[in-house]
Amino acid sequence: MSRYDSLVEDCALSIGAEASTFAALGNTRILITGGTGFVGSWVAEMIAFLNDRHKLGVHLTLLSPHASEFSERAPHLAGRSDITLMEGDVRNISAVPTDTDWIIHAAGSPDSRIHLSNPIRTMETIVLGTQNVMQAAARIGALKRILVLSSGLVCGPQQWESAPLSEESYSGMDCNRLANLYAESKRAAEMIATGYRSQTGLPVVTARPFTFIGPYQLLDRPWAINNFLGEALRGGPIRLQGNGSTVRSYMYGSDMAYWMLRLLVDGRIGAAYNIGSPQGISLKELAGMVADFAESHPRIELNTLPGGELHRSRWLPDVTKAEKDCGLKVRIGLDAAIRRTIAWHTGK
Repeated sequence: MSRYDSLVEDCALSIGAEASTFAALGNTRILITGGTGFVGSWVAEMIAFLNDRHKLGVHLTLLSPHASEFSERAPHLAGRSDITLMEGDVRNISAVPTDTDWIIHAAGSPDSRIHLSNPIRTMETIVLGTQNVMQAAARIGALKRILVLSSGLVCGPQQWESAPLSEESYSGMDCNRLANLYAESKRAAEMIATGYRSQTGLPVVTARPFTFIGPYQLLDRPWAINNFLGEALRGGPIRLQGNGSTVRSYMYGSDMAYWMLRLLVDGRIGAAYNIGSPQGISLKELAGMVADFAESHPRIELNTLPGGELHRSRWLPDVTKAEKDCGLKVRIGLDAAIRRTIAWHTGK
């Protein structure tokens, strides 16, 4: 069995017996902007599964400035007749295929290194790109729904003592700190989408992703789980800059794709929904899980950052709205997510 075959199993686990909930997608066309990244790749896996196993007849177009690279990363998807690769940058786009029925607007990298090294491009991609996509979508008279991917960061930092962040939780951010550029750009993008929904009647639903794990997520990305996995697969040690008390949660890629497609089809127009696991875990515990599951069983080192400990933080989504409106729940737990991700990268 190839590692791509394992992704079919992932999709089956995340969908369970609920493939019928996607009946509205049958014989329609979906466009994903930023379509060859982590989100687009997993949604493509889910659509391929639905077409192969349940004969939905969906056609998927993946729009990306890096569309040509998709053939190397996911050849089993790039060669499919029901998937079209479209080279393009949302900063310059003025039109999308007029026979598009659904749009998932996922353009814009969450990589903080890009935000800091190229803030202007980051803002243009998120803010100008969203306006361009909204303008193009408004010209499609029969568009069924557009799912705009924002970020859980738009709510501002979560206080350590507070409950998980709901979609109605907001706090201010310092607009003069470059570290807040991504979140503020996403806030602006949400407002642009709201404006188009109000003035043109665009059927907009907003998704606010939190943190994820799984195949297609590169291990050189600046996030704790990626660092832990990369260090473990190299034999360790796993290094934590702080004392490991910071808390995060992680949703597996196939669950994420299932949630996004369900929100595309069944989310309430005008509503915003958190996407992520509500089950928090400290980074110290997370590192321990990765070390246990990795073949090398590396040691763990704490407080490796020169100059002392880092400030601890907590970032967890409240997903009550997604559960209530669409019946969504996490199907692949963190243990399985880590095991499956390690197996993907090691080929074992």
